Amino acid sequence: MHIDLDHGGPDGMAADVAVIGAGAAGITICRRLLAEGLSVILLESGGFDHEPGPSALNAGENVGEDYYALEDARLRFFGGTTAIWGGRCAEFDPIDFERRPWIPHSGWPFGHAEIAPYYAEARAAFGLPRVLPDLAEALDPLLPAFADHELATPAWLFDERFDRFSHANSRDLIDHPRCTVVTHATVREIMAAGSARGVERLLVRNLAGRRLAVTARHYVLAAGGIENPRLLLASRSVMRCGLGNGHDQVGRYFMEHPHARGGKVVGGASWALLRAFGRHRVGALSVAPLIAAAPALQAREGLLNTSLTLAGRRPAEGRQALLLAAYERIKHDTAPTARGRHLWKMMKRTVNSLQKIVDPARPWALEKLGLTDLALVVRAEQAPNPDSRVKLGDVLDATGMPRAQLDWRTSAIDVDSVRGLVGALGRELRRLGLGKVEPAAWLAEEPRRWTTDPLISTHPIGGYHHMGTTRMADDPRRGVTDGQGGVHGVDNLHVAGSSLFPTSGWANPTLTIVALAMRSADRIADRLRAAPVPSLHTLKPRIAAG
Repeated sequence: MHIDLDHGGPDGMAADVAVIGAGAAGITICRRLLAEGLSVILLESGGFDHEPGPSALNAGENVGEDYYALEDARLRFFGGTTAIWGGRCAEFDPIDFERRPWIPHSGWPFGHAEIAPYYAEARAAFGLPRVLPDLAEALDPLLPAFADHELATPAWLFDERFDRFSHANSRDLIDHPRCTVVTHATVREIMAAGSARGVERLLVRNLAGRRLAVTARHYVLAAGGIENPRLLLASRSVMRCGLGNGHDQVGRYFMEHPHARGGKVVGGASWALLRAFGRHRVGALSVAPLIAAAPALQAREGLLNTSLTLAGRRPAEGRQALLLAAYERIKHDTAPTARGRHLWKMMKRTVNSLQKIVDPARPWALEKLGLTDLALVVRAEQAPNPDSRVKLGDVLDATGMPRAQLDWRTSAIDVDSVRGLVGALGRELRRLGLGKVEPAAWLAEEPRRWTTDPLISTHPIGGYHHMGTTRMADDPRRGVTDGQGGVHGVDNLHVAGSSLFPTSGWANPTLTIVALAMRSADRIADRLRAAPVPSLHTLKPRIAAG
């Protein structure tokens, strides 16, 4: 069932579980809980498409390092930011889950083996194989024979379906007899019980002031890496410091995947390198390899799990290519409505189709003519930093909630890790006779500061990946949630999404978001099944993941 709060609705609603946010995490949790026999209310602040009013609720203030305008840094409608997602899927590496002594605040409450079965299920949700073919064997003839103790060559998989989480592809939720999707329903506060040990209800409203009270046995906050901490901090009717914030952890450890120019390759086998690190077909899969620091290199030099790829780019002092400039104008000057997104996607498909025809010849020829560099395009891991955080500002939005302030801060180790990876690539290309690496000048500057380059990517600052702000930790003094995503000290509230990540790795977050959401949904269903309060519906026995 669908209720649009802009067109009326009840004063109150109840279900087994209430989920805040209809992005990849929220939609995944809903599907999983419905399959377990539970009833679910899914609350979405926006509608089924972009609208200026709900989008304006995203606005906030950047008070740290330069970042995208917060109003444009995520999308507020059904499907969330996956509406403009590039489809990159990759697992986090085993080392990402480990405590690394050279990286303060690293380590997850569980290892890679715990999440591996859910990664298989998450791949299936994206139309990818549960069990992957041997990508290393398939790509090996193309890739340089880097030493295992220096560099790794993992790969992205691509979900080529652009609208997987749209409302049109979520009719299974809208039509489900035990699911109620409520749009234009902004949660203004998560109301705690007087003891603050549990959530009592959600206070929901639309922009016109229509109100709705939602009660449930369990609640899930899945509104993204900026909105999750914002809503917890703003839920302070009972706890003045905010919900789940007894140890001042909510909003801290904000991480991105920062982008940068790491340097360039000169005098080498540019054709072979461009061909190796482009898109490839492995059976039905679209894949693209990249270059990352090997675990041995990370441990030896104290590096993060940072990555880069090789691509033709205009020199740092150059001008943007006309086709890329046109794409940028379309993307940034057009509202992200269904029509606007269709225009972006058509432009992107056109660019990709042209690249399939002319690459690697085009960037190779341009590089030989001195018009482009064979650039090192950095997609970095950012170290967890408690001073990099989301806070509440003094300005209120249209619902009366304080707007977010983002104090994004990178660290010296972020720069050092790029410098270490670029150095290892230089050693390996020289050993293999494939060229010489000239590192970017900013990597040697003091003090060490992250430096972006507007010509290195259509997203030059970072990947729009908001991570870490409700991080998991066994100790409530070091994180907001436990290893299942349950908020410390609040019995019936879970968080879902990349705000849970204690560290960020190099991998795009969406596959891990969905895997964690599946895992949390199973734990919630187990808990409700064992609870003395009877469910509103009969729960079915669950088959374990894998």
